[in-house]
Amino acid sequence: MEWSWKQTRPHHTDMATSSHHLSSFDAKQASGQRRSSIVSRSPSAKVDLKSGLEECEVALNLFLSNKFKDALELLQPWAKESMYHALGYSTIVVLQALMTFEQQDIQNGISALRDALHTCQKYRKKCTIVESFSGFLSRGSLELTNEEEMHAEICYAECLLQKAALTFVQDENMINFIKGGLKIRTSYHIYKDCLSILHILQKNKVEQQFFSEFEGGVKLGIGTFNLMLSLLPARIIRLLEFIGFSGNRELGLLQLQEGASGTSMRSSLCCLTILSFHTYISLILGTGEVNLGEAENLLAPFLQQFPNGSLMLFYHARIELLKGNVEKAQEVFQKCISVQEEWKQFHHLCYWELMWINIFQQNWMKAYYYSDLLCKDSKWSKATYVFLKASILSMLPEEEVAATNENVVTLFRQVDGLKQRIAGKSIPTEKFAVRKSRRYSLSTPVKLVLPALEMMYIWNGFPIVSKRRDLSENLLVTVEKAEATLQSQTLSEYLVDDECLVKLLKGCCLKSLERPLQAELCFNYVIQSEKLLKFDHYLVPFTMFELAFLYKSQGEMDKAMKALESARSNYKDYSMESRLHFRIQAALQLWRKTSSD
Repeated sequence: MEWSWKQTRPHHTDMATSSHHLSSFDAKQASGQRRSSIVSRSPSAKVDLKSGLEECEVALNLFLSNKFKDALELLQPWAKESMYHALGYSTIVVLQALMTFEQQDIQNGISALRDALHTCQKYRKKCTIVESFSGFLSRGSLELTNEEEMHAEICYAECLLQKAALTFVQDENMINFIKGGLKIRTSYHIYKDCLSILHILQKNKVEQQFFSEFEGGVKLGIGTFNLMLSLLPARIIRLLEFIGFSGNRELGLLQLQEGASGTSMRSSLCCLTILSFHTYISLILGTGEVNLGEAENLLAPFLQQFPNGSLMLFYHARIELLKGNVEKAQEVFQKCISVQEEWKQFHHLCYWELMWINIFQQNWMKAYYYSDLLCKDSKWSKATYVFLKASILSMLPEEEVAATNENVVTLFRQVDGLKQRIAGKSIPTEKFAVRKSRRYSLSTPVKLVLPALEMMYIWNGFPIVSKRRDLSENLLVTVEKAEATLQSQTLSEYLVDDECLVKLLKGCCLKSLERPLQAELCFNYVIQSEKLLKFDHYLVPFTMFELAFLYKSQGEMDKAMKALESARSNYKDYSMESRLHFRIQAALQLWRKTSSD
C-alpha cells in the first residue's frame, strides 16, 4: 500500500511562508486505509521496513489529529513483530506520559518501551552495526550492513532515549538519569556512531531507499541528547563528562532544526521537541528568556495542518501566554479542552495552565475552580494540588472562602499525608509544600503570607507577568498590602522569614516594572537577613539569582556573574535547590554565549 510522506506533513523549507504548500490530511481516511491494510495482512506475515515506516507515519498523524485510540490500535497488533510499529506505539504512550506527568502514564510508557526494545533487538546484528561498519571500512568496501539493521540500531537507541526522557520527568535532580548509566550510555554511543555512519554515507553518496528516515532518526537523537545534557547543572555535567557524556545546546538545537525541516517521519517529533524546549523547559528549568519567533515559525505549518490538534493548540496557547497575551492564551487553552474527550489527562494540563493564568490575573475564585478540578481529577501530585488550592483560598476574604465550603486549615493539614515517593525519593515541589504547610499543624496555626504568589515565583511565573505592566502593578499592590500588614504584627519566629519573602516578591514586581534601584533595595534586604532566617533558607540563593539578573539588565556583567556564582557555590541543602541550579546553568550558558558573540 502506497502512502506519500509529502501528502501528510507540512513542508518546513520556508517556515514563514509554508502555509500555502500544505495539503490536507484526512485522519479518518488514513485510519480506514491502514486498517484495511492490517486486515489483509496474514498474522504470520513479516512487516517489511517500508510498511512499518508508512504505518508508523500514519499513526503519528492520527495521534496529532486527536485520534489517539485509532493510532494505538493501528500499531499495537504488530508491535511485537515490527520495529517501527513497536517504536511508534511506545512513542505515543511516552508522549502521553510526558504531557501528563502522571505516574501511571509513566509506568505505562516504561512498560511499552521494554517491549519495544525487545522487538528492536530482534532486528539488530549480533555484533553492533558500528563494528560491522568499521570492518567494512578496514577492507575498503562501501557495502553496508543491510538497511533494516541500520534502522534497528536507530530505533533501539530511540527507545533508550525515551527512557531517559521519562527519567527526566520523574526526577528533577537527574540522579536516576546517572544511575541509569549503561542503557543511556548505550543509546548515546549508538547515536554518535550512527552520526559517523551518516557522514560517511553522505560523503560517499551511498544511495538508500529510506536514507532520509535514518537521517531524521540521527538528528532527533543527537539533538535531543545534546539539549537534555546541556540543561544539567555544572556538578552533574562534570560527573557525566567523566563517564563519556557531553552536551552542547547550540548543536542540539541545530540538529533538531535540521530534522524538523527535513522530510522524514521524525520531523514532527523534532519540531515538538524544540517547541517543548522553548515553551516549557526554558521557563521551568531555565531563565524564562525564550525564542518565541522560532517557536511560532515551527508551529505554524503544523497548526495549519492540524487546526484542532490538541497538542498543537496547547503549544499555540503556551506561545501566546509567553508573549503576555494571557486572554488569548486562556481562549486557546479552553479550545484545547473542547476539541477532544478521548484523552482526559490532557485536560488536566490545560487546567494547570488556566489555574496559573487566573493567579497571574488575581482572579482567585476562578483559580480555585481549576485547582479544585486538579485535586479531583488528576493523579500527578495530590500534595501539590491541595497545597495550591489552600494557597489560592488564602488569598480570598474569609466570607468568600466560607462560600466554597472549604476549610483552609484542614486543607493545609492534609498536604503531608498526600506526599508520595517515587523510586524512593520525594518530588521536590511536594517537599516544598509539606515544609510550608507545617505552620498549620500547630495547635494555633500561623498563616502563610502570600502563599499563591510564592508558588507562582517557584514556578517562574514572573517572566510571564513581566510582559504585562498592568498585571505587575496589580501584583505589587497586593504585595505592598501584605508588607503593611506584617509591619503591624507582633514579633514571632516566622516574622523575618515572612518579611524576606515579601521583599523578594516585591523586588520581582519592581524589576518587572523597571524600577531597578527599589528592586535592589528589596533584594539586598533579604540577603542581609540571611543569618536571621529560621525556615525559608531558600530565599537567599534565589534572591541572589534575581539580583544577578537585575545587575545584568543594568549592564553590570561582572557583578551579575559574581552574584550568580555566589548563588551556585555558597548555599546548599535548601528547598528547590536543584531547580535553581538548573536555572543558574541556563543563565551561565546564555550569558557566556552572549559575551563571546
